[in-house]
Amino acid sequence: MLHTKTFLNRAALLAALLIIGGCETLDGFMAGLKKNPGPEFVALEDRPVVEPIDANTFVLESDEQSVVGEPQVVFAGPDDTFSDFARTYGLGYDELLAANPGIDPWLPGEGTAVLLPTQFVLPDSPKRGVILNIATKRLFYYPEVADGEPQKVLTYPIGIGRVGWETPLGETTVVAKAKDPTWWVPASVRKEHAEAGDPLPSIVPPGPDNPLGTRVLKLNMPGYLIHGTNQPYGVGMRVSHGCVRLYPENIEFLYTLVDIGEVVTIINEPYQMGRLNGRVYFEAHPPLEDDDVPAAERLQRILEVQSKANGQAFNAHLGDHVTALAQNPNGVPTSIVEYDAMEVMARARVVQNIVEPDPNEPTLSEVREMMQTIEAEIEADAAASSPQ
Repeated sequence: MLHTKTFLNRAALLAALLIIGGCETLDGFMAGLKKNPGPEFVALEDRPVVEPIDANTFVLESDEQSVVGEPQVVFAGPDDTFSDFARTYGLGYDELLAANPGIDPWLPGEGTAVLLPTQFVLPDSPKRGVILNIATKRLFYYPEVADGEPQKVLTYPIGIGRVGWETPLGETTVVAKAKDPTWWVPASVRKEHAEAGDPLPSIVPPGPDNPLGTRVLKLNMPGYLIHGTNQPYGVGMRVSHGCVRLYPENIEFLYTLVDIGEVVTIINEPYQMGRLNGRVYFEAHPPLEDDDVPAAERLQRILEVQSKANGQAFNAHLGDHVTALAQNPNGVPTSIVEYDAMEVMARARVVQNIVEPDPNEPTLSEVREMMQTIEAEIEADAAASSPQ
């Protein structure tokens, strides 16, 4: 079962808003938007099964486009896990968890429909260089293009700093690159591991035991890197000591494109709005546990920015609708003009299951144990940072 209960709850809320607001619910702000009819819902099993999209590379059709991709649905096989789906379809583990509440990530079950959140609102930042949104745990890269060529954007899931080891915000640059790097283990990291009974050497040479993987982009922030990993199942989670991790195949490709001197912008924006084909989409992620800006303040900022961009303010009912979406942060861009609880599923692309077992990967029980360890560390960090 997909998260039908969540959608039905939202439908009830929206119905109440419509009753309260009457015909005026979509006035003001809505007058400036293109009112296209919403997609007709067809049962997932009755739709054609097609090839999945490339969820990492997109071409922007215009300067105004700020939403890329489309949601997809895949039917699970008997042994598939969320970790399998995440790496196969260009996603992070946490993204799949948020988009599919109620589904067992370790055993979804054969035939279970799993929503792949492969549509993304682009960061509201200049389209240049590398942008890291730590709240959404995604990297966006805008390669330079020749005059007259359309802008492209590449996007990949990332692992970010744990609570207490936060990835810093701000603008920086790439100052060095390295293949097959040596890891000079910081004293703070060695101390933490020693206290946990897992001592580390001061130097880790290149190879399968090196947590930096095979490629490194060094930032002009001492001690912070964009790199690969020897534990790909942690990509898309809060797992690092502040550095940014990518799947091995993603960092190896990005490494060939990013030059020394490239601008890197690091932001923390859990709420985002963007436009595609005349529609406005809202994407909400859970704010980070240690975010020092209240969620309500972040939401108010984005409502004000979008109101100014459109020239008209959100009316109260539409603002309430967006607030309700923010309180159910599933990371899936949702059209704010269509009061339809099944809007996302109605336009989702049903795609082939292309997960292929890798004989070199750990077994399911080994992966589950690693992920449980990571999740326990995240919970412990969060608990330690919470006010007593």
